[in-house]
Amino acid sequence: MSENLNTTMNETQPSNCFNPTAEKIGKTFAYCLFFLVSLIGNTVIGIIVYKTKTMRKPINFFIVNMAMSDLLYPIFAIPHHTRMLYIDSWLIGGPLGQALCKLVFFLTDTSALVSIQSLVLVTVDRFGAVVFPLRYPLISSKLCPFFILATWIVAMAVLSPYLFALKTFEYGGGLGCRMHWNEVFGESSSFKNYFAAILVVFLCFPLVMIAILYIIIYCKLKSQKIPGEQSAHAEAEQRRQGKRNVLKMAIAIVAGFGICWLPLIIRYFLDFFASDMIRSCGFQYFSSVAFLMVNTNCAVNPCICFIFNRNYRERLKTLLR
Repeated sequence: MSENLNTTMNETQPSNCFNPTAEKIGKTFAYCLFFLVSLIGNTVIGIIVYKTKTMRKPINFFIVNMAMSDLLYPIFAIPHHTRMLYIDSWLIGGPLGQALCKLVFFLTDTSALVSIQSLVLVTVDRFGAVVFPLRYPLISSKLCPFFILATWIVAMAVLSPYLFALKTFEYGGGLGCRMHWNEVFGESSSFKNYFAAILVVFLCFPLVMIAILYIIIYCKLKSQKIPGEQSAHAEAEQRRQGKRNVLKMAIAIVAGFGICWLPLIIRYFLDFFASDMIRSCGFQYFSSVAFLMVNTNCAVNPCICFIFNRNYRERLKTLLR
């Protein structure tokens, strides 16, 4: 959920809480770092899986889908966030400016919804591998394209109101972009209610479901007997260890997503139910940190893949050679 929609929901923000120069320098450096790491890391993840036949498995397809969705963030959102630090006005007018006003926010938030759905699919894949090994994979490689396409269709359908409500507008000789929700959908409709529903259905509920599935996976692994040292069992244990390593990577990706997004979820619910807090500097400090953490998520995922998965590391070395 993009930072810029915050200005739609709360147009009056306190301006005396931060040192403007320090904020600009710090955020510009952070955005440039996130942009480079995300762009390079997620692209390399896609290339590795595409070029390596042995890695064309459901879990890697879902990770690539997440990587491709994460690419939307540095391409559309980070340049826009950086521009906002220095220039308040929307830079492009006319039909192109109107289209960009809609697409920047629409594609940025589509990235988030596709990512969380991909995490659910990764979790279901690991759940099937551990809890139902004889039926694994629950989602076959042939069905992966349909599930991946479904993540994009669902995300775009849910966020389609953005394409109608986001519009450019003129103010004081400048040009802006914001949500004209009530103008498009009527006074009885509430953008906050719509936004809160998205947070609950597509962020809170999936994270709770993912946590429950991983608890079941943990209990299943805990109950498995460790085989003896016989050679017949050594191979089975080696396969189990491989599954555990992939599981660790999947859990790390989910944990990274949760850590990056939880502060923003809290921030929005505070905005919804304790709106009197939004003018305090403490809330602004927390809000700024929350938005920065969301920006880090697009760069964190490829790093986790290379840290926790030996196959990705080896293929990266091969690619670099």
